[in-house]
Amino acid sequence: MATHAPLRVYADTSVFGGCFDEEFQEWSKKLMTEFETGRMTLVLSDLTLRELEEAPSKVLEVLEDIPLGKIEQVLIDDPVRELAHQYIAEGAVGKTYLTDARHIAISTIHKVDALVSWNFKHMVNLRRIRLYNAVNLKHGYCLLEIRSPREMLNEG
Repeated sequence: MATHAPLRVYADTSVFGGCFDEEFQEWSKKLMTEFETGRMTLVLSDLTLRELEEAPSKVLEVLEDIPLGKIEQVLIDDPVRELAHQYIAEGAVGKTYLTDARHIAISTIHKVDALVSWNFKHMVNLRRIRLYNAVNLKHGYCLLEIRSPREMLNEG
């Protein structure tokens, strides 16, 4: 039987905070278990880490249960900055949502299997997903899967 590499999943800050939100905690916690056990690899950016450091300490502590070997760290770099700028320039998201654009760009540049978020306004939104992916294709990047943790886990 063939073994498959775990899915590489980029989680934005809302997923960690979701562990403490009545509406989202069931699915955020289940996703964290997938990361803890290695069934999925958490792709974690320096942007997400900075946001988590500004969150209540209990939100940052969610990371402590995930073994370092199950986390892949990625950084914002010039290609990420440029692609985020393109999302804004081409109307996928407004300039006041640069952070959201950067999460999308990081996920695209680092070719994750999916980005997960509870941000339904600027990320997990079919119209915006189509706009982000149109920009990705125009600039030679792959399509990006953007899902809520619940959608991600229902796939499995």
